[in-house]
Amino acid sequence: MKRVGLTGGMGSGKTTVAQMFQDLGVPVYNSDENAKRIMRTSKVARRKIIALLGKESYRDDSLNRAFIANKVFKDPEVLAQLNRIVHPLVRKSFLAWSRRQVHPFVIQEAAIIFENGNHDFYDYIILVTAPMEIRISRILDRDGHSREKILERMDNQWPDSKKIPLSDFVLPNTDISRTRSKARAIYRQILENS
Repeated sequence: MKRVGLTGGMGSGKTTVAQMFQDLGVPVYNSDENAKRIMRTSKVARRKIIALLGKESYRDDSLNRAFIANKVFKDPEVLAQLNRIVHPLVRKSFLAWSRRQVHPFVIQEAAIIFENGNHDFYDYIILVTAPMEIRISRILDRDGHSREKILERMDNQWPDSKKIPLSDFVLPNTDISRTRSKARAIYRQILENS
């Protein structure tokens, strides 16, 4: 079974593209959602996160996402330490999930494949792109974060110009019908090579 990484900067439309592949029957693992679940339910993760960030990381037995985001997105080293706690657990979860799938390939949707040096783990990488202003506008509409907070988070991700040469497929996401058509073409190409 082939492993496909689906990545892109914040607001590029990774989740929209992931849904397009799901509609084609491809199993998709959402790393962000599973990371939140693992941070919430894993005793090992919880203990290490509290040691790193403090007891305020959890409130009423649930993840205090605002507190954690405020801590990690201002300090790249703290973010890297948090990633070293969470990402191995996500990888283990993804591999267990992959073994249960029967499609010729699976997709792992993950925001920071290149930044973590994980691109060699995949058979193919699909990079979703969109112009910066469109991405910022989407995030403002979706999350309500300030422009300053959005840019602060984006600073922790590589620019598309650095990711494009390392990607097998680049999928511009500004026109939904063109994006869907290109996703179908990529799907057929990966299927033929699986």
